Amino acid sequence: MTADLTIIAMPKPFVGHIGVIQRNAITSWTKVHPRPEIIIFGTEQGAADCAASLGLVHISEVARNQYGTPLLADIFSQAEKSSASALFAYVNADIILPASFTAGIEIVRKKFSQFLAVGRRTNLDVREPLDFSADWESPLLERMRREGQLESHTGIDFFAFPRGTYVDVPPLAIGRVWFDQWCVKYARNRGIPVVDMTPFSPIVHQLHHYDHVAGGKQWVYAGPEADENLVYYGSRPHAYTILSATHELQPDGGLKRKFFRREVLAAREWAWEMFVNKTHPLRKRLGLSKSATLAAGPKERGS
Repeated sequence: MTADLTIIAMPKPFVGHIGVIQRNAITSWTKVHPRPEIIIFGTEQGAADCAASLGLVHISEVARNQYGTPLLADIFSQAEKSSASALFAYVNADIILPASFTAGIEIVRKKFSQFLAVGRRTNLDVREPLDFSADWESPLLERMRREGQLESHTGIDFFAFPRGTYVDVPPLAIGRVWFDQWCVKYARNRGIPVVDMTPFSPIVHQLHHYDHVAGGKQWVYAGPEADENLVYYGSRPHAYTILSATHELQPDGGLKRKFFRREVLAAREWAWEMFVNKTHPLRKRLGLSKSATLAAGPKERGS
């Protein structure tokens, strides 16, 4: 049985550690039930071999910018032309998907004819090839609870949506900041419900270096491609994130309407600055800084 869903991805070269974690991630997609169609794009080293070994579709040619970085618009367009699926999910190629992924999307699909489903990642240091035989997911989820760290609301690593959702996509560079937040902004500006699937379907982001980018991490977040993406984004940084979701998919499968998430976070950050950070010198002089730190809970202790 095949899901009416196509997962699309633009992997980096399958070299060294990046190669290990990408194969982990993409293999996990093949274990989702019902199994989705999976399209791997690009001529990057190892992409064709990965697709062949896992029984995936491989599309080698993809439009790129002047720096050789693939463009989101062409990936979306080619995916819809190459697949008959009603639903698509762009997933970053280092993301391990749980079995609940397709179930979550199906719940959202039954509620909304148009939607964008997104989710926050949990960062996990994975160095080795994972064993996908037998019950592979339970040990990984336990490891994620024990060692993982939930990314902030700015980290968005998958976008699931019905066919025909994204039209007139600007030449956004994949893997550079702001292309993900543009996807959220696009949906919100068109009145499309944005569903945060994090509580129902937690995803694992395998930590990695940025050696695959000529300019390193700085280029990804502050280079000329990032600057160009910000122009196409057309909003102030972090204006559209997970906090922009209109609904949240609960662990029991219920959809909960969400309001003022961004405003609540801003109020909390203001209170933290006013009543914790700014009072630290006084509390330190009074010998209260240690007890205040303990009372403040996990955030101030950095856990």
